[in-house]
Amino acid sequence: MARSIRLLAACAAPLALSALAAPPAGTLTLIFIHPEAYTDAAYRSDYGSDKERAQVMNDIRRHFDELAARYLPPGYTLSIEVLDVDLAGHFEPWRFHGYDLRVVRDVTWPRMKLRYELRGSDGAVIGSGEERIADQAFNMGVNVYSPTDRLRYEKAMMDRWFDQAVTRKIAVRQSGHG
Repeated sequence: MARSIRLLAACAAPLALSALAAPPAGTLTLIFIHPEAYTDAAYRSDYGSDKERAQVMNDIRRHFDELAARYLPPGYTLSIEVLDVDLAGHFEPWRFHGYDLRVVRDVTWPRMKLRYELRGSDGAVIGSGEERIADQAFNMGVNVYSPTDRLRYEKAMMDRWFDQAVTRKIAVRQSGHG
C-alpha cells in the first residue's frame, strides 16, 4: 500500500508542476465578417455553400485558437476580424469534366484580409491594424503541416502573421522596450 501511494505521488508531482508551468492563455475573439462575400472559402467548389464556408471558418478558428493558446499570455486580449479569405489554388472544372477539383499552382497563393487589435494585460493597445496577408512563396520550402491538411498553406501563412503581428510585439513589450 505504501509503495502504491509513493508511486501515485511520484506520478502526480510532474502533473502538478506542468499545470503550474502552463498558465492559461489570454483571450482571443475571432469574428468572420460577411463570409458569403469571401473570395474563395470553400473546400469543395468555387461557389461554396454556407455549410462549406462554415467548414473552412471552423478550421481557421481552430488554428487561431491553437496559436492563442500557445502564444498569447494571460491577461492579453487579441481581437481578429476576418474580412476575406482566398484559399491557395483554384477550381478548374473544365479540366476534369465537370468535377470541382482544387488545382494548386505557384501563382494561386493563399490570401486573407484581417483587422486586429492586440491589448496588453494593462488594457493598452500594443498592436492593431487592417492587413492583407499573403504567401507568394507558399509552394517553396518546407511546410510543417501534413499534405493531407486542407489548410496547410493557409496555416503556415497564419503562423507567420501571428508571429509578426502578435508574438514579436508581446516579446518587445515584455522586454521593456515597447
